[in-house]
Amino acid sequence: MKLVFFRGKVPNFGDELNLHVWPALLPKGFLDEDESELFVGIGSIIGDHLPQASRKYVMGSGYAGYMGLPDVHDGSWDIRFVRGPDTARTLDIDPRLSICDSAVLLRAMELPEPDHSVGIGFMPHYESLERGDWAEACRLAGMTLIDATAPVDVVLSQIQGAQLLITEAMHGAIVADALRTPWIGARPIYGGHHRKWHDWAGALEVDVRLNPLKPTSVLEYYIGQTGRGGRLGKVGRFSASPFAALPNGVLTAGAAKHLQKMASLEPQLSSDARIAEVTERALAAVDAFVRGRVAAA
Repeated sequence: MKLVFFRGKVPNFGDELNLHVWPALLPKGFLDEDESELFVGIGSIIGDHLPQASRKYVMGSGYAGYMGLPDVHDGSWDIRFVRGPDTARTLDIDPRLSICDSAVLLRAMELPEPDHSVGIGFMPHYESLERGDWAEACRLAGMTLIDATAPVDVVLSQIQGAQLLITEAMHGAIVADALRTPWIGARPIYGGHHRKWHDWAGALEVDVRLNPLKPTSVLEYYIGQTGRGGRLGKVGRFSASPFAALPNGVLTAGAAKHLQKMASLEPQLSSDARIAEVTERALAAVDAFVRGRVAAA
């Protein structure tokens, strides 16, 4: 059974959690490279891109519209649980299968020591790191940049140790909530990333507040105004050129001041009872799946 998750041109914390969580929780040798069976893990990876011929086991994944909508009733899917109620409704499956994003299983694992030097952390979406200058914005704001492309252990240590996490990356909020670090959601500058937040938050009965960010570059400003993503040709090239240094600097300074204002907002956190409940249910779902496979072997 092969573990499947999204991998782009750079590592991304939410996706790389798959290589941290599942080897720790599943029996040794449970996962292999046999693509006739797929273990569909953490991320917005439910879609019609997965091969129809493979048997697909879903463990806390979500649907966000990045890929086409699959027919999960075609006999090739075995859904143990999904990220949230929006995914359950979209797939037309039993709403009781809406438990939580499986990154909540970090609560059942041994974690690295918290980095208490972080103070207030800001975690941009990994795409924003190449589109803008969030390192400089964080420096001007007096915050710690938490890099979604850094090693998972480093990010986990920073999120655990932070007094407060402001995050544009959804898995920043998911992990902060799981580890009980207060968080403030930042509405992703690229609008295509908004939908999945409400899916996850719905599972935890949290009325998520996504607060607007200010762009740090001409490219981010353009993306925010048009709703388009990617490097965007001429706009992207101009934003990366010396000619954009002045407007980019002005935008970055404005983004830093806005981050400071965001830090004064009321943070969010799901209830202790709810996070404990969904963790227990997710663990039970994984345990039942493993026991069933072992018994059938």
